[in-house]
Formats: sequence, C-alpha cells, structure tokens
Amino acid sequence: MVCQSDPLVLKVLRLYESISKLEDLSPSKEVDALFIELVHLCIPPHPIDPTKLCPEIQEMRGKLISLCGRAEGLMEKHFTTLLASFDRPLDHLSLFPYHSNYLKLSRLEFDLLSKHTPTTPARVAFVGSGPLPLTSIVLAANHLKSAVFHNFDIDASANAMAGKLVGPHPEISGRMEFHTADIMDVPGEVLREYDVVFLAALVGMDAEEKMHVVEHLAENMAAGAILMLRSAHGARAFLYPVVDPRHLRGFELLSLYHPTDDVINSVVVARRCPRPHPAPLGPHVLCAKCSELQPFNPLSLIEEDHHC
Repeated sequence: MVCQSDPLVLKVLRLYESISKLEDLSPSKEVDALFIELVHLCIPPHPIDPTKLCPEIQEMRGKLISLCGRAEGLMEKHFTTLLASFDRPLDHLSLFPYHSNYLKLSRLEFDLLSKHTPTTPARVAFVGSGPLPLTSIVLAANHLKSAVFHNFDIDASANAMAGKLVGPHPEISGRMEFHTADIMDVPGEVLREYDVVFLAALVGMDAEEKMHVVEHLAENMAAGAILMLRSAHGARAFLYPVVDPRHLRGFELLSLYHPTDDVINSVVVARRCPRPHPAPLGPHVLCAKCSELQPFNPLSLIEEDHHC
C-alpha cells in the first residue's frame, strides 16, 4: 500500500521511478529536467511528516535521497571541471546552477552562527566538502574573511579538484586546506581545534549513520564549539536526510530554522556542551540542557500510525 491519499507523494513516486531507470546521473537534458521537476515539486510548504509515511514510501525516500546525492556529486564534478578551465575559476561561480542558492544558504548560516558566537570563528571545519566546496568558498570570501577553513572529504579526487579550483586565488587558497579522511577516523586532538564544524547534508545518508557521526563529534569537539547541520523539512525531506534535534545528545540546541523560499535545507545550530563530569555519588552527568536530549534510537523515528 502506498500513500494514495497524498497527490504529492504519488508525483514524487512517479519521478523516482523515472530517475531510478536512468543509466547515468551525470548532467544531461533528461537528468536535469527530472531533478528540476523534483526540486520544484518539493520546495513549496507541505504538511507532510516523512516519519509517518508507510514503509514502502519510506524505502523509496531513502533510495531517492541516495540518487539525489549521487547526481549532486556528478553535477559538482562536471561544473568544477568547467570552472577549472578558467584562469580564475572563482570569478565564474555563477555558472553553477545553484550558486545563488548557496549564497543565500551561506548568508543564512552566517547570520544564525553570529547570533550564538561572541567572537568571530578563527578555525572552521567543513565535513563532506566535495569537489565544489561552495559553502567554504562563500563564507571565506564574504563572511569569515580571516578564518581558516579545513575541508574534509573521503574522496581524494574530489579534494584534488577542489584544490585546483581555489589554487589560482591566493586570498582564498591561503586560508583553505583539504583533507582526505573519513570524519569518523579524525581524532579529538584535531577536531578540538575548530571553533565551528559544518556537517554537509549528505554526510550520513540515513538517520542512524548521521547520528553516529554526530556522536563522534560530540565526543571529540571542544566544549563550547558550534556544530552546524543541514536538515530538511516537509516535502524537502524527499531530497535530503532529516536531522532530529532531539537526538543531538552532547549538544545544546541553539537554533532550528526552516526556510520557506528556494533555500532547500533547514539549518540546525548546536553548541557542544561542557565535558561530562563525575557526579558526587553517581555516574557522569551532562549540563542540564544536554541531559534533556534523548540518546539516539533509530526505532524512535518510526511511528506506529503510518499514514498511507
């Protein structure tokens, strides 16, 4: 049984069936048309709760997010190759179709970050930066003009492409490094150096995997450091994974913002709580706000009353 009562779900399902049959997700007229239609379908506000979809649609949603992630990666590589053909690649970023979206998202994230940081961050990490690290580039160029950015990605070829992209711009490349590593293998002595850690939307393609990453960051980030996460709300959850703030154990939730314009991602801002300390007569305790958050349980994301 699929969610027959919701026309939007049926339209998403139709697009998923078309996208899943594509042999190649690289940019092309057919690929671009399908994903543009999908994005335009999911942007308008919709009261759908992705956790209450029936199991068949939940499974489809997970596969669709994975397809979106693969297509996004191929699109970024395609445009990074194009941009690298210019003497000064960053002067031509507007050629990337979603450049304006990144400008708006980066401004939104900077504004939210500024509300919760008394001083300008000096060292920033971006996890899952990819071949076209637009967030780091835009923040470094427009908002955090003295900060150092360390970009982490598991794909060495993506890091090599990104390095070539920023290389001709000494004012940016001098403050930007690229590291090929799984964030789960990055130790505390490294992660504690950063004032802010950004976690890309597609790092952790399902709730359980993403929360394992968050737990690793909670164990290793410096107390008081800021974690910026990208999530999704409403129908946009067919495009990106959802971060449930209730499961950010070890962090104090500071802001949760759901855009209603063409900025697709929601933004979650959280602060690393003070280190656990021994209670006088019991086990370790967290600060009051952090201890209110629930430990992660993937089954808690599945509601019993499926709406189909």
